[in-house]
Amino acid sequence: MTGSRLRRVNHIAAWTILLILIVPSLVAIPVSLTSKTYLSLPWDGVSLQHFHNLFTSAEWLSSFGQSFVIALCSAALATFLGTLAAIGLWRVSGRFTEAIRAFLLLPLMVPPIISAMAFYRWWVPLGLIDSYLGLILAHTILAIPMVVITVSAALANFDLKLEQASRSLGAPLATTIRRVILPVIRPGILAGAVFAFILSWDEIVVALFISKFDVFTLPRRLWNGMRENTDPTVAAAAVLLIAITLVALAAHTLLTRRKAGDTA
Repeated sequence: MTGSRLRRVNHIAAWTILLILIVPSLVAIPVSLTSKTYLSLPWDGVSLQHFHNLFTSAEWLSSFGQSFVIALCSAALATFLGTLAAIGLWRVSGRFTEAIRAFLLLPLMVPPIISAMAFYRWWVPLGLIDSYLGLILAHTILAIPMVVITVSAALANFDLKLEQASRSLGAPLATTIRRVILPVIRPGILAGAVFAFILSWDEIVVALFISKFDVFTLPRRLWNGMRENTDPTVAAAAVLLIAITLVALAAHTLLTRRKAGDTA
């Protein structure tokens, strides 16, 4: 098989897999426009009543606000800690560096249900159950590996001569990191922040375990809506979540391209 034909087959396979993953979630779009009071396709007419209910319901708006605050705080904390960890592992090469890196990536390997049970076990004696702080810390721990991966990938392409030049001119390590290293790896940091935000925004398993009444995130509201009354407002909320995710990814892409253009 020639190289061009192989690339064509790879492109077709990639698009096929992408469609298989995306198309089922797009069913929420027509369902959100139904005129019925239960989940169904809009055979009898299109209506925006469920979007109206979504934006006028105090419960739904509260869940949106709580999810946004928790996702923003956990993304900021995970980005800060994950970036420091990635830079530290990049600078210090030793016998235990890879072991530490593997330990930091454990939250990606452990099944979510196991992580949720572990958080519940440790958060109960600390009094963090059903609290903003408890959910923010849990989501931060889950999101740190995302940041470590993206920042480490950016550091892999970092030109060490830039750091050497900065240090040779007398800049201390903290100044070198702030003025030389961080600006160069900014795309990786932004990517990690976006992934951390999306992970927290969409997370449901841990939220079910460590939140009850005071903290009611949007994914938990969706879960309850599907289990109890199959309200089409759930589909409207799902469409909004898809839109927010696409906007976040588009914004990251534009920022990355702008940064690349400025660098060039």
